Amino acid sequence: MDLAATIRSVPDFPIAGILFYDITTLLKDPAALKESIDRLTAQYQSAGVDVVVGIESRGFIFGIPLAYNLGVGFVPVRKPGKLPAATLSESYALEYGVNTLEIHEDAITKGQKVLVVDDLLATGGTAKATCNLVEKLGGEVVGLAFAIELTFLKGREILKGYEVYSLLQYDQ
Repeated sequence: MDLAATIRSVPDFPIAGILFYDITTLLKDPAALKESIDRLTAQYQSAGVDVVVGIESRGFIFGIPLAYNLGVGFVPVRKPGKLPAATLSESYALEYGVNTLEIHEDAITKGQKVLVVDDLLATGGTAKATCNLVEKLGGEVVGLAFAIELTFLKGREILKGYEVYSLLQYDQ
Protein backbone atom coordinates (compact mmCIF):
# COMPACT_ATOMS: atom_id res chain seq x y z
CA MET A 1 0.00 0.00 0.00
CA ASP A 2 1.20 3.51 -0.84
CA LEU A 3 0.96 5.24 2.54
CA ALA A 4 2.30 8.50 1.10
CA ALA A 5 -0.82 8.75 -1.04
CA THR A 6 -2.89 9.01 2.14
CA ILE A 7 -0.94 11.99 3.55
CA ARG A 8 -2.40 15.42 2.88
CA SER A 9 0.09 18.21 2.14
CA VAL A 10 -1.02 21.61 3.45
CA PRO A 11 0.99 24.57 2.14
CA ASP A 12 1.71 27.58 4.35
CA PHE A 13 0.72 25.87 7.62
CA PRO A 14 1.29 26.79 10.38
CA ILE A 15 3.13 29.74 8.79
CA ALA A 16 3.90 30.90 5.26
CA GLY A 17 6.57 28.85 3.53
CA ILE A 18 5.98 25.65 5.53
CA LEU A 19 4.57 22.54 3.83
CA PHE A 20 2.72 20.58 6.52
CA TYR A 21 2.31 16.81 6.18
CA ASP A 22 -1.08 16.01 7.72
CA ILE A 23 -1.51 12.48 9.12
CA THR A 24 -5.23 12.89 9.82
CA THR A 25 -6.02 11.69 6.31
CA LEU A 26 -3.96 8.54 6.91
CA LEU A 27 -5.64 8.00 10.28
CA LYS A 28 -9.17 8.17 8.87
CA ASP A 29 -8.36 5.58 6.18
CA PRO A 30 -8.86 2.18 7.86
CA ALA A 31 -6.57 0.33 5.45
CA ALA A 32 -3.78 2.92 5.76
CA LEU A 33 -4.02 3.01 9.55
CA LYS A 34 -3.90 -0.79 9.73
CA GLU A 35 -0.98 -0.94 7.29
CA SER A 36 0.94 1.65 9.33
CA ILE A 37 0.53 -0.22 12.59
CA ASP A 38 1.24 -3.57 10.91
CA ARG A 39 4.50 -2.24 9.40
CA LEU A 40 5.63 -0.81 12.74
CA THR A 41 4.75 -4.08 14.46
CA ALA A 42 6.69 -6.13 11.90
CA GLN A 43 9.73 -3.86 12.33
CA TYR A 44 9.88 -4.41 16.11
CA GLN A 45 8.26 -7.84 16.59
CA SER A 46 11.58 -9.52 17.35
CA ALA A 47 13.39 -6.57 18.94
CA GLY A 48 12.73 -7.69 22.51
CA VAL A 49 10.76 -4.54 23.37
CA ASP A 50 9.55 -4.46 26.98
CA VAL A 51 7.61 -1.19 26.81
CA VAL A 52 6.59 1.43 24.25
CA VAL A 53 7.02 5.10 25.14
CA GLY A 54 4.79 7.48 23.20
CA ILE A 55 5.46 11.21 22.94
CA GLU A 56 2.50 13.54 23.51
CA SER A 57 0.23 13.57 21.78
CA ARG A 58 0.38 12.06 18.34
CA GLY A 59 2.91 9.48 19.51
CA PHE A 60 0.03 8.01 21.51
CA ILE A 61 -1.91 7.38 18.28
CA PHE A 62 0.75 5.02 16.93
CA GLY A 63 2.29 3.89 20.22
CA ILE A 64 -0.72 2.37 21.94
CA PRO A 65 -1.79 -0.01 19.14
CA LEU A 66 1.87 -0.88 18.58
CA ALA A 67 2.30 -1.73 22.27
CA TYR A 68 -0.88 -3.82 22.09
CA ASN A 69 0.39 -5.75 19.06
CA LEU A 70 3.77 -6.33 20.72
CA GLY A 71 2.10 -7.49 23.94
CA VAL A 72 3.84 -4.85 26.07
CA GLY A 73 2.83 -1.84 28.14
CA PHE A 74 2.64 1.79 27.09
CA VAL A 75 4.17 4.81 28.85
CA PRO A 76 3.20 8.38 27.97
CA VAL A 77 5.73 11.20 27.86
CA ARG A 78 3.84 14.45 28.37
CA LYS A 79 4.10 18.20 28.62
CA PRO A 80 4.66 19.58 32.13
CA GLY A 81 1.83 19.35 34.62
CA LYS A 82 -0.11 16.60 32.82
CA LEU A 83 1.09 13.56 34.81
CA PRO A 84 -0.36 13.09 38.31
CA ALA A 85 2.48 11.36 40.19
CA ALA A 86 6.16 12.21 40.73
CA THR A 87 7.91 12.98 37.45
CA LEU A 88 11.32 13.40 35.90
CA SER A 89 11.65 16.22 33.36
CA GLU A 90 13.92 17.04 30.46
CA SER A 91 14.15 20.38 28.68
CA TYR A 92 15.39 20.87 25.16
CA ALA A 93 16.02 23.81 22.85
CA LEU A 94 13.58 24.98 20.22
CA GLU A 95 14.25 27.49 17.47
CA TYR A 96 12.72 30.21 19.67
CA GLY A 97 12.94 29.03 23.28
CA VAL A 98 12.83 25.88 25.32
CA ASN A 99 10.33 23.05 25.75
CA THR A 100 10.05 20.44 28.48
CA LEU A 101 8.79 16.86 28.64
CA GLU A 102 7.96 14.71 31.66
CA ILE A 103 7.70 11.02 32.49
CA HIS A 104 6.60 9.33 35.69
CA GLU A 105 9.60 8.41 37.85
CA ASP A 106 8.35 4.82 38.12
CA ALA A 107 7.44 4.39 34.43
CA ILE A 108 10.59 2.54 33.36
CA THR A 109 12.56 0.01 35.35
CA LYS A 110 16.30 -0.48 35.09
CA GLY A 111 17.22 -2.62 32.10
CA GLN A 112 13.88 -2.41 30.30
CA LYS A 113 14.13 -2.33 26.52
CA VAL A 114 12.19 0.70 25.31
CA LEU A 115 10.78 1.65 21.91
CA VAL A 116 10.13 5.40 21.54
CA VAL A 117 7.28 6.31 19.17
CA ASP A 118 6.08 9.60 17.68
CA ASP A 119 4.29 10.71 14.55
CA LEU A 120 7.05 12.93 13.18
CA LEU A 121 10.83 13.16 13.18
CA ALA A 122 11.88 16.71 12.34
CA THR A 123 14.93 18.19 14.10
CA GLY A 124 15.06 15.36 16.65
CA GLY A 125 14.97 17.47 19.81
CA THR A 126 11.77 15.98 21.21
CA ALA A 127 12.89 12.43 20.50
CA LYS A 128 16.35 13.00 22.00
CA ALA A 129 14.82 14.51 25.16
CA THR A 130 12.59 11.45 25.45
CA CYS A 131 15.59 9.11 25.06
CA ASN A 132 17.36 11.06 27.81
CA LEU A 133 14.37 10.57 30.13
CA VAL A 134 14.24 6.83 29.41
CA GLU A 135 17.97 6.47 30.02
CA LYS A 136 17.88 8.50 33.25
CA LEU A 137 15.37 5.94 34.52
CA GLY A 138 17.68 3.08 33.55
CA GLY A 139 15.91 2.01 30.37
CA GLU A 140 17.65 1.00 27.15
CA VAL A 141 16.32 2.61 23.98
CA VAL A 142 16.18 -0.16 21.38
CA GLY A 143 14.64 2.00 18.68
CA LEU A 144 12.75 5.10 17.67
CA ALA A 145 9.79 4.74 15.33
CA PHE A 146 8.03 7.49 13.40
CA ALA A 147 5.24 7.68 10.86
CA ILE A 148 6.92 10.55 8.99
CA GLU A 149 10.50 11.75 8.78
CA LEU A 150 11.44 15.14 7.35
CA THR A 151 14.93 14.13 6.20
CA PHE A 152 15.93 17.66 5.21
CA LEU A 153 15.78 18.71 8.89
CA LYS A 154 18.43 16.09 9.73
CA GLY A 155 16.82 14.77 12.93
CA ARG A 156 18.79 11.54 12.63
CA GLU A 157 21.98 13.48 13.31
CA ILE A 158 20.92 14.31 16.88
CA LEU A 159 19.82 10.68 17.28
CA LYS A 160 23.14 9.10 16.22
CA GLY A 161 23.72 5.85 18.07
CA TYR A 162 20.01 4.95 18.06
CA GLU A 163 18.14 2.83 15.56
CA VAL A 164 15.65 5.10 13.76
CA TYR A 165 12.81 3.79 11.60
CA SER A 166 10.22 5.83 9.72
CA LEU A 167 7.35 4.71 7.52
CA LEU A 168 7.60 7.71 5.20
CA GLN A 169 10.43 10.12 4.38
CA TYR A 170 10.09 13.57 2.83
CA ASP A 171 13.03 15.49 1.34
CA GLN A 172 11.38 18.92 1.51
